[in-house]
Amino acid sequence: MTIKHLLFASLMLALTACQKSKKSESEVSNPLGKTEQDASPFSIEIMDEEALKIIDPNATVKVMASGFTWTEGPLWVKEGQYLLFSDIPRNKIYKMTAAGDTSTYLQPSGYTGEGKYSNEPGSNALLMDEKGALILMQHGDRQIARMRGTLAAPIPEYESLVGQYQGQRFNSPNDGAFDKNGNLYFTDPPYGLPPNFAGKELDFQGVYCLRNSGQLLLLDSLSRPNGIALSPDENKLYVAVSDEHHAVWYQYDIDGAGRVSNKQVFYDVTAIVAAGESDGLPDGMEVHSQGYLFATGPGGLWIFSPEGKPLAKIHTGRLTANCAFTTDEKQVYLTAHHDILRVDLK
Repeated sequence: MTIKHLLFASLMLALTACQKSKKSESEVSNPLGKTEQDASPFSIEIMDEEALKIIDPNATVKVMASGFTWTEGPLWVKEGQYLLFSDIPRNKIYKMTAAGDTSTYLQPSGYTGEGKYSNEPGSNALLMDEKGALILMQHGDRQIARMRGTLAAPIPEYESLVGQYQGQRFNSPNDGAFDKNGNLYFTDPPYGLPPNFAGKELDFQGVYCLRNSGQLLLLDSLSRPNGIALSPDENKLYVAVSDEHHAVWYQYDIDGAGRVSNKQVFYDVTAIVAAGESDGLPDGMEVHSQGYLFATGPGGLWIFSPEGKPLAKIHTGRLTANCAFTTDEKQVYLTAHHDILRVDLK
């Protein structure tokens, strides 16, 4: 070997050592006591320069915790600065600090009966009402419930807010959004039912509003209603449809509590899904205070203008179910299959 070859070999060894050092820094711990390397090809695609107002194309996408089964329903808790999220198959809610330390918060979370109910029995969306109580969309118990304990002292005991429509049990309440007056808009697809939808009582999948008076109103029926959100001025309602044959986000005008009109397609990704370009379907969403819609869908997280123009995509390389902002909107957390991800925003 010549001196030139020796120098080249030394340089390559040094570069390899540097790369190994950088990779070790990206290893994260998970609640199962294992470690996982962040080797996923994350990227941020800017589709319109308006996106640069809220996200940097070089922003970090960080794996905060791993080792779960199917994560959903993220909720950022301002008092305490932590994230709550559901692991639906495990019938459990986890708590994660801003540093990524994760612990069991509630179990059971969505099914309180005996034995096995379904493959997805746990809680889905987690919300806080105007009094600071934890509200859960419970798959297995087929209801929307309030936890009896406080956020600081949780106990797995629940009070049902609503569990039926016209005397028939819900399918499996999925996602919800409170307006400023405490009216609750929510979706009820069949994903949490036992195999072959055994025990299904309603012959449709609904979008509802539970008014603060206790009155329950059916707003629409869709093939697979999923994520739901309100615009900042609460004049618009957004609903995701997780149907591979009709993968869209809808927009409705809100004419009053529990009254909607002017249903329109906000954005349609059916062709993208049919082409198999990216895994995933329209799912959970969150609306930024500036009106931008952050919506999980094919490939990861989409960012839309209020007019329905795609501005950016955060490619996660895995099925991504939902998202939640921190209180100051400087970060967004993603529930992405086995992982919890965090992305910095402007």
